[in-house]
Amino acid sequence: MEIKKVGSLAIVMGIVVGFIWLLAFGFTRDPRYIRSPLIGRQAPSFDLVLFDGGRIRLEELRGRAVLINFWASWCPPCRVEAPALEAAWKTFKEGDVAFVGVNIQDNERDARAFIEEFGITYKNGWDPAARVAVNYGVWGIPETFFLDREGRITFKHVGALSVPVITAKLDQALRGIVSAEEGRGEYQSVR
Repeated sequence: MEIKKVGSLAIVMGIVVGFIWLLAFGFTRDPRYIRSPLIGRQAPSFDLVLFDGGRIRLEELRGRAVLINFWASWCPPCRVEAPALEAAWKTFKEGDVAFVGVNIQDNERDARAFIEEFGITYKNGWDPAARVAVNYGVWGIPETFFLDREGRITFKHVGALSVPVITAKLDQALRGIVSAEEGRGEYQSVR
């Protein structure tokens, strides 16, 4: 009978110690830096209502490299990167490239004011229930995904983007190159 008690106690202790180790490991990981399982895979489809009243479906963009940027008007790094995104869009808009902004965790009035303030001309839509963001595993904002011509995610960037990073990653997406690492801006995303 004693051997059974010792064995049961050892099993319980093993489970408790394992759980504590797992919990401690989780607290040492910043979820912003956990590699996305979507890299190299087909991007989740979406149908987004645009601020201009139109709609856009991801499938309509096949054949082009696509930049999808998740943002909010109240987000400081989103404000930092807005001019870079618009400048890059003006450079690439005549090519085989599409930009889509997805506004989350925001209200429509403030989002529209942000678009006007920064003179943003690429397509932008509002994701009030954050369904698109959840499908992409967005943890904080800004987060940006680059897709190749077939709709496969080639790169994810957390934090504010710069024009050189946008240019390099769009070039790779156009050539179908999947990045081994994810990017992190100096001005990190907010939760």
